[in-house]
Amino acid sequence: QVQLVESGGGLVQAGGSLRLSCAASGRSFNVMGWYRQAPQKQRELVATITSGGSTNYADSVKGRFTISRDNAKNTVYLQMNSLKSEDTAVYYCNARVVVGTINYDYWGQGTQVTVSS
Repeated sequence: QVQLVESGGGLVQAGGSLRLSCAASGRSFNVMGWYRQAPQKQRELVATITSGGSTNYADSVKGRFTISRDNAKNTVYLQMNSLKSEDTAVYYCNARVVVGTINYDYWGQGTQVTVSS
């Protein structure tokens, strides 16, 4: 049974930093990443990382956020620096298994990040 357990959210002032963690269990994953959803907005990609270490970032977080992964621990991290009020959202961990052309997605419960200006 797959489980994704997130931690590290909270309240921070603009310009500050937070580090999110997501520990996965149950199997290994081809891609792990973070998405976020602000109030009354659609969920959007923040960053992803493959098992080989290739990364992808949303333009809005490039240069400020860093995604990393510990395959031995099946854990993905998101280091968020220079936070802005527009980064306020619920952040969701995603883990994806790719089988041929089919993606199987698993989601964490979400962790709130609030940036005060």
